[in-house]
Amino acid sequence: MSDTRRRVKVYTLNEDRQWDDRGTGHVSSTYVERLKGMSLLVRAESDGSLLLESKINPNTAYQKQQDTLIVWSEAENYDLALSFQEKAGCDEIWEKICQVQGKDPSVEVTQDLIESEEEHIEEMPETSPLIDLPTCELNKLEEIADLVTSVLSSPIRREKLALALENEGYIKKLLQLFQVCENLENTEGLHHLYEIIRGILFLNKATLFEVMFSDECIMDVVGCLEYDPSLAQPKRHREFLTKTAKFKEVIPITDSELRQKIHQTYRVQYIQDIILPTPSVFEENFLSTLTSFIFFNKVEIVSMLQEDEKFLSEVFAQLTDEATDDDKRCELVNFFKEFCAFSQTLQPQNRDAFFKTLAKLGILPALEIVMGMDDLQVRSAATDIFSYLVEFSPSMVREFVMQEAQQSDDDILLINVVIEQMICDTDPELGGAVQLMGLLRTLIDPENMLATANKTEKSEFLNFFYNHCMHVLTAPLLANTSEDKCEKDAVVGSTKSNTICPDNYQTAQLLALILELLTFCVEHHTYHIKNYIMNKDLLRRVLVLMNSKHTFLALCALRFMRRIIGLKDEFYNRYITKGNLFEPVINALLDNGTRYNLLNSAVIELFEFIRVEDIKSLIAHIVENFYNALESIEYVQTFKGLKTKYEQEKDRQNQKLNSVPSILRSNRFRRDARALEEDEEMWFNEDEEEEGEAVVPPVEKSKQEDDFPDSYEKFMETKKAGAANGANGANSKSVAAQTSPASSNGSSSKNATLTTAVTATKGSLVGLVDYPDDEDDDEEEETSPRKRPRLGS
Repeated sequence: MSDTRRRVKVYTLNEDRQWDDRGTGHVSSTYVERLKGMSLLVRAESDGSLLLESKINPNTAYQKQQDTLIVWSEAENYDLALSFQEKAGCDEIWEKICQVQGKDPSVEVTQDLIESEEEHIEEMPETSPLIDLPTCELNKLEEIADLVTSVLSSPIRREKLALALENEGYIKKLLQLFQVCENLENTEGLHHLYEIIRGILFLNKATLFEVMFSDECIMDVVGCLEYDPSLAQPKRHREFLTKTAKFKEVIPITDSELRQKIHQTYRVQYIQDIILPTPSVFEENFLSTLTSFIFFNKVEIVSMLQEDEKFLSEVFAQLTDEATDDDKRCELVNFFKEFCAFSQTLQPQNRDAFFKTLAKLGILPALEIVMGMDDLQVRSAATDIFSYLVEFSPSMVREFVMQEAQQSDDDILLINVVIEQMICDTDPELGGAVQLMGLLRTLIDPENMLATANKTEKSEFLNFFYNHCMHVLTAPLLANTSEDKCEKDAVVGSTKSNTICPDNYQTAQLLALILELLTFCVEHHTYHIKNYIMNKDLLRRVLVLMNSKHTFLALCALRFMRRIIGLKDEFYNRYITKGNLFEPVINALLDNGTRYNLLNSAVIELFEFIRVEDIKSLIAHIVENFYNALESIEYVQTFKGLKTKYEQEKDRQNQKLNSVPSILRSNRFRRDARALEEDEEMWFNEDEEEEGEAVVPPVEKSKQEDDFPDSYEKFMETKKAGAANGANGANSKSVAAQTSPASSNGSSSKNATLTTAVTATKGSLVGLVDYPDDEDDDEEEETSPRKRPRLGS
């Protein structure tokens, strides 16, 4: 079977209309008993196995192409082709087929083709050794352009053309013609050259790119691409690349190969992004190799720079040197930003090595200096570099800041620098702050913290963060909700509450970001954040923001409370009921009136959650203190449901009480339910004072704490004073809440409870009582369509 005349390749057409090579073998035509007719057999030259057994059907349309190719369809979606090594072998088999079908061997198609078969046949593989390229002359440019554009639709012909271009050094000859055309101002020739060079790029062959993008050729390639026939005037791309675009060397690069790679990558990227039109849907894959070419160049650049430790050390030295002027520093930071962006092309293993090299050289201390600078561009670039590092390894950043904390003041800690940048963002839309908030969130997320046998990163880092950084993060929130601020901002005679929070949109956005981060902490940081909220009376301060005219901020405050309640933690529940912290939420609901909006729905969802989850302590507190104000809301059954749950629980308690044998009942059980609750409350107070420290160790005193007095402790003292003064021993706030305008004492009863309520809610955002000058409002309340009666009315 060594006869090369009968040597063939067998092809089948796949679903993607591409030809698959099924193997090489030798063809023969013999009578096959099983198929009852003359058949084509191809046996593999490697092992003699049968590659093809196909009966020559009298009605099948066989087609001969290019002297060495026979193509036919076996079934509707099964097309076959035999590609012969020699013309003589093809002629022999063609004669056999024509003999069976009774045709003259001089025909090229044995049967009349239907249209769809003609389409298939256009796509058949071509096996002539190479495409013959016209000679590279001015008068042949149109012919060359037609050839190049005609092969793009056929993968096999594209391969052949690429091979021909490569073998004959054709591209360099074309570029010499370009210079001739440009000198002669031969516009038609230049337009043809545009089509030719664009077509060669679309051949998508790396070997051709190596030639086209070499130093001697690339500018002429760019020149050819300036003469797009669809443009009235050619573009000036070469002028831009040689005169406008300046290569900045922050530190001189001595390696000539590296310099050449950097120049080449920039220019090729320019060709892809600027010069070439956006590829159509059909051309999307034409430039995949160009993308890969740029990608691998970037990998090489990063590797070469990384290996040159002397170069990187010099960059770091200048970046952190105080003597470096601002412009130079800006260039150095931009270099690093681009360097890190290039590093994203590295394989994971190489990227690890890259960032470890940067860490070893001191990228984090350098960033700390740069992020604190005044220049906005420098800070922005430094933030981008920091984001690459945090994304790569949050643990590396955490380890650095914890080590740093042992030698530095809180002010200059990297995380505090980041928080201050977030707080001081001058962009009205806070673009930088949003980015930094995302990075902080990654750093404080326990999900990506490691736990090893000898230490747990989570506990160490969170202790560090709450001791050294949390006060910086919450400073704007505490400053904008402090009592002084509230008194200053209070509006005389306002129907809103006695505190107004900042109306500045940018501040409101910043507070919303901080609240989002604190809400994340509530969900993920268990006792650290609980301790912080209790010590700082943080929820009360946050709920001041329920008065903001910016609904998004009020919703953020509400979401913070909703997350706390969602934990169903009795510590939090007692803190909320003792501080009467539902009051601002309920006032916001009542102020919202009959408006059906997101605030209304969010508040109702909060109470619905408490009802569905049957959180008994909160249900009792809400029903006993606020039910009078809420019972008129009937468009949802939430508040009636709360009352029902409350009464069911009361009945259950009474039944328990009755089931205790009378001989065992002490005086305690004969007291009414109200006295029982008061007794428990006093016990809880004592319990917290005695055991609070053991349960949640207090955060170390931060130096900014003086600016934001610990109003929770004050509140607890005044709470006790209020409790002592309250009528009949009932909680003064409850009395205030339950006083109605119809009480027999009239306004005097309001005035009587005013002092105790205000004392008890010092620092809170809304009093539950009317003010003395509000008496006239009683008559107006009924007619005002804007809102329902407020709680104290």
